[in-house]
Amino acid sequence: MSGQIDQRTVLLMLIGCGTVYVAFKHPSFGTALLVGVGVVTLMHLLMKER
Repeated sequence: MSGQIDQRTVLLMLIGCGTVYVAFKHPSFGTALLVGVGVVTLMHLLMKER
């Protein structure tokens, strides 16, 4: 491990943060933490195949 984070990790963190922010501002979309974890997990699984 070189101590650097790759682009995929940064992208996943940014998408997760943005999703949590939107879900927090609009509670009708669901619980902020659950939505954020779900989106990050989905993105991780989709990007893992490449």
